[in-house]
Amino acid sequence: MSFFVKAMAAPFKLYQSIADEVAKERRLSLQDGLGWSQLGGGASHSGKTVTMNKAMTLATVWACIRVTAQAVSSLPSAMFEKRADNDHAPVDGGDIGEVLCSSPNQDQSPIEFWEEMAAWLVTRGNAYAEKRTIGRRLTSVEPLNLFDPQPYRDSENRLFYRFSDRGKMETLPREKVFHLKGFGQGLRNRDLGLSPIAYGVHSIGSAMSADEAAGKMFGNGMQMSGVLSADQTLKPDQRKQLQAVMEAYAGSSRAGKLMILEAGLTYQQLSLAPDDAQMLETRRFSVEDVCRWWGTPPIIIGHAGEGQTMWGSGVEQIFLAWRVLGIDPILNRIEWAVWKQIIRSSQNPRLFLEFNREAFLQMDSKAKAEFLSSMVQNGLMDRNEGRQKLNLRNRDGADRLTAQTNLAPLDQLGAGSDGNAARAAIRNWLGITTEGSRDDRS
Repeated sequence: MSFFVKAMAAPFKLYQSIADEVAKERRLSLQDGLGWSQLGGGASHSGKTVTMNKAMTLATVWACIRVTAQAVSSLPSAMFEKRADNDHAPVDGGDIGEVLCSSPNQDQSPIEFWEEMAAWLVTRGNAYAEKRTIGRRLTSVEPLNLFDPQPYRDSENRLFYRFSDRGKMETLPREKVFHLKGFGQGLRNRDLGLSPIAYGVHSIGSAMSADEAAGKMFGNGMQMSGVLSADQTLKPDQRKQLQAVMEAYAGSSRAGKLMILEAGLTYQQLSLAPDDAQMLETRRFSVEDVCRWWGTPPIIIGHAGEGQTMWGSGVEQIFLAWRVLGIDPILNRIEWAVWKQIIRSSQNPRLFLEFNREAFLQMDSKAKAEFLSSMVQNGLMDRNEGRQKLNLRNRDGADRLTAQTNLAPLDQLGAGSDGNAARAAIRNWLGITTEGSRDDRS
């Protein structure tokens, strides 16, 4: 019996091995929708096949990815070194700082590199770059083809990445790949993050269908603005004559012309059909629905909800919440990935990369002024450090920490200042004491 089972299973094993080899050598073209759907999404309830390229044609998807990637990449980054007593100081970071903060590779600036990595991270759930070294010295980080790299583990649980390089399959070990993994963990591969496009296929597909329906309606011009009615039946030649007359008034270039009605003809204007009004509401809802997959408030991409304005303190709080809940987690993810995958194996594991979140205040002069004033007045920053935040030159004597004089350490409460000491000396010279003064007043 076992021999019969093995004989029946042999053809299936052969087919599977051939299919695996074909899959390795297969090259996807831009027109291969089915192939892309396996990578970027799938079929939605609306009947639309959602791929990454098709999803990016939606203004909402494009805007969510763009504003997130640009917000992350626009923040300046720097290398710091941990010191004793939880202190840290900025350092150049050597070759790691040069690559990550100044020149990631020969073709990209830091803004372009981190923008690309952040865009792939929030689109596909994963972003990859090859770490190129000379000995133990990091020389560059080169973004990899994002459709090809696939992490896998061998029988000894060692992590490798397989990808295509100019038509040839290559494999890199974990030590050669910088991998930013997004939210969650893949069900079939725990080394993969989850893609918003793949899991938001039904929301994105519905939005694509609504856009297509609206485009076809306006493109075909089948929306009637009114009807002509007559009290008698028209003959075929009269219908043709009336059609010719109507064509003379059709089109936006003929708007405002006066039409003469005769022979009992009357015109009745039509309002927007309920179905069409519902379609417009569906398109509005689809914007908010798609935004949920990226954690981007609709107002961030220029869409105001019903009854919501585009300015005010409420909108300011929405932007603050987006930076805290949307941008900061991505920055933390990048910083920890850099330390774990690049810095930890270096000569100095006390180094760490940090993005300057304060740069968000650059375009808000009022918030920046309040921030610098609070930092200087409370002794957390000297005036030269504050001037550096404004790109101003240092001044002599402005490098000392200062604080408001009405604030004092707890162990010095009640201690007199120089002014109080002078007043006490004058009272003593005049023979006036506190108790005596009270007695005199009483």
